[in-house]
Amino acid sequence: MTRSPFSQWLARFYPAAMNVKWPERMRSALGALIGIAFTGGSMHLLLGPNVNIPLLVAPMGASAVLLFGVPASPLAQPWSIIGGNLVSATVGVACAMLISDPVAAAALAVGVAIAAMFALRCVHPPSGAVALTAVVGGPAIHALGFRFVLEPILIQSAALLGAALVYHAVTGHRYPHAVRAAPSVPQAPASGNSITRADLEAVLNRRGELLDIDPEDLETLFRETQLQAYARTFSELSCRDVMSAPVVSITPDTTLRAAADLLQRHSIKALPVVDKRQHVAGIVTRADLANKPKSADLRLMEALSARLFKRDATRGRLVSTVMTTHVRTVSTSTPIVELVPLFADDGHHHIPVVDSHDRLVGIITQSDLIAGLYRQTQMQAQVQAQAQAQQRPAA
Repeated sequence: MTRSPFSQWLARFYPAAMNVKWPERMRSALGALIGIAFTGGSMHLLLGPNVNIPLLVAPMGASAVLLFGVPASPLAQPWSIIGGNLVSATVGVACAMLISDPVAAAALAVGVAIAAMFALRCVHPPSGAVALTAVVGGPAIHALGFRFVLEPILIQSAALLGAALVYHAVTGHRYPHAVRAAPSVPQAPASGNSITRADLEAVLNRRGELLDIDPEDLETLFRETQLQAYARTFSELSCRDVMSAPVVSITPDTTLRAAADLLQRHSIKALPVVDKRQHVAGIVTRADLANKPKSADLRLMEALSARLFKRDATRGRLVSTVMTTHVRTVSTSTPIVELVPLFADDGHHHIPVVDSHDRLVGIITQSDLIAGLYRQTQMQAQVQAQAQAQQRPAA
């Protein structure tokens, strides 16, 4: 049953679901508790308990919600809280001094403060309350005059920000969010219909309104959504389905000459290095054999050996001297969608595959991954074509 437009309008007031996990909720609440306590304690320590300056102003509670609850928001960044609170306090004090009517002064203070924050790129919603407090805060606030901008606003803003910086660093949360300039040369998309950072920024600029999300976070969400779509589409494929097996491997005591011969004989570009238990100990590529830098002493010894004994001095060198020991491996049950960022973003070209006992059982290259994705896509296209053919009415 279709709801009426009025019912649809009322439904918009229903609270949206919160997808924040409970540990993150508790982390935010504890951070706000510590931040407000630290701010009030700092004011008490610096100014003492008997001064006519409030130890805490109400807008700091709202700032704590942003700094600890949604630290990724552009409205919660350091310049937003410091710049927004200072400019709003200045505007509020000026309006309170120049306009006798409190309602008119309050309305003008909030409106001008918002305009100033937009102009200075420091929009911070609690700063509107700072401007309002400067007007309707009472005789004690009015007696401070422009001192209100520094004491308490600047001190409390700086203390709360300092607490947020330390707390997020200790709890492993990225804050502040770095503002990155758009690259002068856009990165080439993976395909013609891929969404790039430039696309997101163009759409945001075209909307012409402030969205409470950083473009970098929005781009990350899109990329994770794409990976989720890949995972759904290729959920049936695992590394076992696309890996090359059996795999040619060597041991650390294999000579470089023998390794080079194996690469040439099998027309491959990498050899996994395994120990006696068939656990991956490293990997050697053609580039390792050709371009591995050598010390001056080693180059001198090889030159003398080649001249005196008329033979290749590298013949006795072992793979263990040139192999890469930090090797990324995947298990046979790993979904192939997890390989996409490893190849595309991390620069891997060969990834060894291990079984449940960490023994080498195969290897996956970029070509293996592409071939597996192509086969799965073709199979799905055939299934869809057959389903559509069955749904067509007989002529």
